Amino acid sequence: MAAGRLPQNTSVIIPRLVCREPAAEIDFCAQAFEAVELNRRPGPDGSVAHALLTIGPDMVMIEGEWPTLPSRAPTPDGTSPVVIFLYVPDVDRVVERAVTCGARVLVPLQNQFWGDRIAWLLDPAGHVWTVAQRIEETTAQQRSERWEKTRIARPTE
Repeated sequence: MAAGRLPQNTSVIIPRLVCREPAAEIDFCAQAFEAVELNRRPGPDGSVAHALLTIGPDMVMIEGEWPTLPSRAPTPDGTSPVVIFLYVPDVDRVVERAVTCGARVLVPLQNQFWGDRIAWLLDPAGHVWTVAQRIEETTAQQRSERWEKTRIARPTE
């Protein structure tokens, strides 16, 4: 492989989810999102230090907290500066499965003006996911008109 190129079958952008219990997060992703584990590396104490998964064709890394690195696991209060957006073929089924695996629904399933059906989930490790399914192809004009109706219908703060 020539220097500067991506390794074969690698995503251009790969989320790295830092967790207090990475093995539990791997299990959650496998059960809720049908993630496939490509590799798992143990830390000095034998617990999971790093794992590489795929969800569909894309990669996600699961990491344990390391005292020498600046990243930390999220607090499980439902707030996060990062939200992982995941398209799935059957969002209702995925939400049901995720809840069975311990996720909490932050925003219930609903159809959106742009043509997706989405829900927001908080996984057991504290990461926030938006899971979505495309249910309708829309034009730019339809999205603009629908957004305007939605915007007008919302109460002002």
